[in-house]
Amino acid sequence: MPARRCEHAKYCERCCRDRNFLQVAICRVALRPADEAQKLAPIPCTSVFARQDCFGLVAEEVEKVNPNLVVHDKEGKPYSVRYDQVNAMLLNEFLEDHGRLEEQQATIADLKSTVAQQQKTFQSKLSEQEKQITDLASGLAKVSAQLESIKPDPQVVVHNP
Repeated sequence: MPARRCEHAKYCERCCRDRNFLQVAICRVALRPADEAQKLAPIPCTSVFARQDCFGLVAEEVEKVNPNLVVHDKEGKPYSVRYDQVNAMLLNEFLEDHGRLEEQQATIADLKSTVAQQQKTFQSKLSEQEKQITDLASGLAKVSAQLESIKPDPQVVVHNP
């Protein structure tokens, strides 16, 4: 859709594209998806003041995710996005994600340590079992040799009627 200047917010830098009026957002924020913000879909727009491309949010979509992030007009319809609050929400989401990331990294480190220890234990037991198998095989060979040495000569039975 072609970008148009929002007639309702000549000086408002937080004006957002509205589905009903096909208004263009004027934005200063690049969004990073996070839990709640993942539901928000940035749209490309052109800044009225800077005459450059940027991204904005559709007020109606933002209202579905978090009504506190939207400014309403006199009729109560979504009019604009409160980008200052979006920034705070994204910062909070970032901090939560960062905390989860650190927990996951610690868990991964613990799991790697556990796997390394299990591999050492497995290798130790494997080499121990290989030694036992070798010992059993040599013992079996000795017993077989002993049986061969004490094996009686075959005897022929003659039957006279």
